[in-house]
Amino acid sequence: MIKIKKKNLNSDIEVKVLAQHICMSVFKARRVIDQIRGRSYEETLMILELMPYRAAYPILKLVYSAAANASHNMGLNEADSFISRAEVNGGPFVKKLRPRARGRSYPIKRPTCHITIVLKEKSKFSLNEFKI
Repeated sequence: MIKIKKKNLNSDIEVKVLAQHICMSVFKARRVIDQIRGRSYEETLMILELMPYRAAYPILKLVYSAAANASHNMGLNEADSFISRAEVNGGPFVKKLRPRARGRSYPIKRPTCHITIVLKEKSKFSLNEFKI
């Protein structure tokens, strides 16, 4: 799910991307998200491509998608954007039953998470901000 928010003309444009029901633990995804929060787009791509964690790949796809949507829909430059907000929230558990000895069943709970990434363009130098 992709949301594009445009505030006033003087303020920044932000692109919000949300991936839901990713099959991994919240803590494993947060370990990766904490490394990229606040970094530039290009630096984020380098970090995520070299990380050895399994959580890096879905987050990399999400960052690519956010940048592509920002450039195509809003006309923003990918090189000037940075990750202003990145968060991981818990999703529902996928519940299954596994057969065990003597006709019994054993519950399996697989955690899921929702990942949200917000891209913003670095604010341009405007004369309205620096009036003396």
